[in-house]
Amino acid sequence: MIVSFLNEYGSALITAILTHIKFVVISVSVGFIIAFILGIVLSRLPKLSSIVIPILSVFQTIPGLVFIGVLFLYTGIQDLTVIIALSIYAIFPILKNTYVGLITVDKTLIEAARGCGMNKFQILIRVELPLASAAIVSGIRMSTIYTVSWAVLAAMIGLGGLGEFIYRGIDTNDTALIVGGAIPAALLALAFGFIIDKIQDKLTPRGLKRE
Repeated sequence: MIVSFLNEYGSALITAILTHIKFVVISVSVGFIIAFILGIVLSRLPKLSSIVIPILSVFQTIPGLVFIGVLFLYTGIQDLTVIIALSIYAIFPILKNTYVGLITVDKTLIEAARGCGMNKFQILIRVELPLASAAIVSGIRMSTIYTVSWAVLAAMIGLGGLGEFIYRGIDTNDTALIVGGAIPAALLALAFGFIIDKIQDKLTPRGLKRE
């Protein structure tokens, strides 16, 4: 069954996987840049963070199909429509973890760094970000895995990805097509998670590893 499926859909499956990866990598990258910068800014402005973070969390409650459908009315059928939607969804987990990671850094370490003559930028780069790196990378991992599942919605507006197999299988009641799209999506999530775990292991300071 697997051999016959690959013979019939192998080429289309590879294209769908590559399209899916493209959407995930671009969207998470854009989301990371925005969330990382915003997380640093909000960690310095606690009053503003109490307003901005709850507002951004609202986007997580909007069904992906509705969000992409609304964007589709303005941007049309193009990759940008999916990338904007997925990037916005990708922001919140990274933003939240970046913010929490930074504000929970031990204040005595910050004072010690200040006592050694470091300025605010040096403290951020050499003390706060290294200590918050585990939380930040954990947010990236969560965001990436979520985005792998959300990216199937690209097929709803004809932009491909593994969702094309899933939705076609649902429409035609073809279990093979559904499984053929769902299993690679699950494997992609596991693969991305594994890669990010390795990156987190490399970025985590040795002292925190021993803990």
